[in-house]
Amino acid sequence: MKKVRQQLTTWMTKQLQLPADVMMDLPRITMIGQLHIYIENHRGVLRFSNQELRLLLKNGHLLIKGDHFVIKTILPEELLLEGRIDQVLYIDDTNT
Repeated sequence: MKKVRQQLTTWMTKQLQLPADVMMDLPRITMIGQLHIYIENHRGVLRFSNQELRLLLKNGHLLIKGDHFVIKTILPEELLLEGRIDQVLYIDDTNT
């Protein structure tokens, strides 16, 4: 049932030309060089350190690695991270 719903949402998004991040509950990531990253539509912080940030997403995790991390803004679904960003990895948990 979950797969059918996802397929229907994808089809509706394409047919109605609606933004996929809104319709499908996807994260929106805006990165400015290696200095700032702004993430919208996350589900919470799982781990934070000076060199790593792991966020929970609807379908998986977002892992950001680097150095000198500082969370400048944190809201229920938005986060602004500053520091030297070396890697941004999406870890998919939809193995069902």
